[in-house]
Amino acid sequence: MPAPNGPNGFTNQELMVIEAARHIQDGNVVLVGTGMPMVATTFAQKSHAPNCICVVESGPIAPEVIPTPISVSDPKIMHRAVRLGSKREVLGCILQRGLVDVGFLGGAQIDQYGNINTTVIGDYRKPTRRLPGSGGANDVASHSKRILIITKHEKRRFPAHCDYITSPGYLFGPEGRQKAGLPVTTPPITIVTDLAVMELTRESRTMQIIKLMPGVQLGRVLDSLQFAPAVSAHLTEVELPTAEQLRILREEVDPSGVYLKRDGAAGE
Repeated sequence: MPAPNGPNGFTNQELMVIEAARHIQDGNVVLVGTGMPMVATTFAQKSHAPNCICVVESGPIAPEVIPTPISVSDPKIMHRAVRLGSKREVLGCILQRGLVDVGFLGGAQIDQYGNINTTVIGDYRKPTRRLPGSGGANDVASHSKRILIITKHEKRRFPAHCDYITSPGYLFGPEGRQKAGLPVTTPPITIVTDLAVMELTRESRTMQIIKLMPGVQLGRVLDSLQFAPAVSAHLTEVELPTAEQLRILREEVDPSGVYLKRDGAAGE
């Protein structure tokens, strides 16, 4: 892969964000927090999905985000919003009514059924590490029509079973959501990492590798999971970013490099 300072060079982080944004369609209502989900959603708006509607967990609805917000309370995330609502309005009046097309999440652990842990590492009563908790993530995972996850690919992040299920994927198997009484029983779940793109669908309902990042071997991805996923019979490679996509990302979305560091070579 090219070095980030070379012609059309890019980093793994940049390609991960661009690939995640490709899963957002024009006109989608996307519920996000800050960080990589906000970067990817803003990039989608400024590139291929200008009519994408960003709804922020803390209350802003359809803002024109000014680069680069550092929290869901940052005024940059409220610029020219059609409404500065509340968490109750976002989670109750929009999300729980089934109006969110894409729920954008991250997580410390993501297991083979797409469940997410952002609560504790280890035993709940005597954890080795406490994490921030759910916030609105459980609601997002429970009620969104699609779930999009972006995360760095590390073996510790992908156990066979999460230490704690903060936000539901397919819980304990194909009929897990239905048995739990969740209103959206089979939402597609897509996971974009710096090594691969994986998904859980209505047909598979367990994790499947569908794309590899450029230059990444399948064995490396398999070695970075604590379970054996399915591998698509049509395994492909993630499309390289264009010079224009990189310009938008660097100059309009995250010009200060708050989230996207550009001091390392792609593939590192």
